[in-house]
Amino acid sequence: MTQIIENPLWKARGAISTIFFCYGLTFASWASRIPSIQEKFSLSEAELGTLLLMLPIGSFISLPIAGYLVAKWNSFLVTRLSILLYLISLLAISLSENIFLLGFVLFLFGLMGNMVNIAINTQAVSLEKEYKKNIMASFHGMWSLAGFFGAIIGAIMIGNEVILQYHYTIIFSASIVASVISFKFLIKSETDENEDKPIFAIPDKPLLLLGIIAFCSMMCEGTMFDWSGVYYKKVVNAPKDILGLAYTFFMVSMAGTRFVADYFTTQFGVKKVVFFSGVLNFSGLLILILLPGKIISLIAFFIIGAGVSSVIPLVFSLAGKSKTMSSSVALAAVSTMGFFGFLLGPPLIGYLASWLNLQVSFSFIAVMALCVTILATQIKSNSNS
Repeated sequence: MTQIIENPLWKARGAISTIFFCYGLTFASWASRIPSIQEKFSLSEAELGTLLLMLPIGSFISLPIAGYLVAKWNSFLVTRLSILLYLISLLAISLSENIFLLGFVLFLFGLMGNMVNIAINTQAVSLEKEYKKNIMASFHGMWSLAGFFGAIIGAIMIGNEVILQYHYTIIFSASIVASVISFKFLIKSETDENEDKPIFAIPDKPLLLLGIIAFCSMMCEGTMFDWSGVYYKKVVNAPKDILGLAYTFFMVSMAGTRFVADYFTTQFGVKKVVFFSGVLNFSGLLILILLPGKIISLIAFFIIGAGVSSVIPLVFSLAGKSKTMSSSVALAAVSTMGFFGFLLGPPLIGYLASWLNLQVSFSFIAVMALCVTILATQIKSNSNS
């Protein structure tokens, strides 16, 4: 047992898992207090929507910067720097006393959050190469698990009327300690990184395929994040006191499946797991559209959560093994396409719902899930580790 604990690979895995957890906890802490921020600044729905745009703008701008910096400086340095700045920016959100300063801080929060995303995923890819087996999904599972804790802590803080500064100071303090302790166990340099690989390059056909799969899957995921509760209310006609169950069933399934996805990937390979994930996602959405009952819809949300859970970790894993680009730049390229899907899905559903109706609009998302299934057949069959 002592030998396992002292194993440098286990230490690195624990350190990377810790950063993923702190990353997820920080984001969930921010998201859980959005209503408090709206109340603090007396924002209308439109004003809040405009303010919230600053975060994805920051994330989008950071995509090429993050890939470049990680390729230039290595993920060991960028992970440590970006997680510290990300935590500081969370604290700065609670200290912002006017809407303009808050908007700027949210821009930085989005920018540094995506820096963490690219850098820590590059770390995970490097460790996965050392393990010589799939372990990526478990890291993303830690992010999802942290989301639960962040949401629960946020609910407790709101219920006890704890002000934002105290809440974020607690999260900042705990996360900064955990992160700093983990720093020395991170991967010092990327494994098998070829110095001849370009930092800037047009993604090749395999990377474009992964990017399109990420786009389709994250469009489904983004829609579930924003519209699951609304769908459960307006289409299923669920009572107000159980509306949160739709999102809960989706998130529980997504987080739980990520912790077993690596096992199934090792057994059956990436191609089959991504294919079956698309089938699950499509099936769940079909049930949701055709049989919108209170119980069966919850089952459908659970199936959809399982369907989207493994796709992004596996796509990131494959992108990080690109033979034509450095891991960080390949991850940034695929992440950019996925990010567009995540952002585009929710407003697109809103437009389609206003034109048709919410139930019919979800058919478009089902088509995206079907695209994941079809495109998975084009993944090279030897990409299973």
